[in-house]
Amino acid sequence: MSVFHYFSGTDKQRAKFIFDFIAPIYGVIGGAAKKGYDRICIKLNKAFPLQEFSILDVGTGTGEWLASISHYSEKESVGTDFSEKMISQARQAYPQNKYIVNDAESLSKFEDNSFDIVTASFVLHGMKAHDRAVVLAEMKRVARQYVMIHDFEGYTPKVVRVLEFLERSDYLNFKKNFRKELAGFFTETDIVKCKVTGNAVYIGIL
Repeated sequence: MSVFHYFSGTDKQRAKFIFDFIAPIYGVIGGAAKKGYDRICIKLNKAFPLQEFSILDVGTGTGEWLASISHYSEKESVGTDFSEKMISQARQAYPQNKYIVNDAESLSKFEDNSFDIVTASFVLHGMKAHDRAVVLAEMKRVARQYVMIHDFEGYTPKVVRVLEFLERSDYLNFKKNFRKELAGFFTETDIVKCKVTGNAVYIGIL
């Protein structure tokens, strides 16, 4: 996809262009991001012990979130992303996990109830509410026990706001509405917050 098509394409085409383009950069800065992921996973593990859970990470990118959340379990951990370049970076950085190219809106390569936890990190805020609902439905289909969404909550730093503007993401509406959206899919929900870094793990319980 060319730079011209970035301005004229669909939301998904723009997102794929951006993530293919920045994949090498993510490979370099991923270590810094992972430190933040490790911190919130410590809190998450205390609230929802992660041992003995198989995990599917949707929109895994370069694999940092999957590496952090799967640290506590020896069961199968799989990352999936629509960007082959992101998957390539993840395989190099975290070869202990398995990676599959697949679109989040149709997790067609996975059967119902395939994983104990189906998770996504900083994926759903980039979509409009309708597309988030499609992805949540697929994640719920594949999950056995939990759907865990790691994403924006609370204050968002200015530099991140600029990046979200360039991506044309829906992060403002996400922060405002996502807990209600999640409750539309699950009768029981929870949240683990990390106020220092402006993110949280939103949890749907099956």
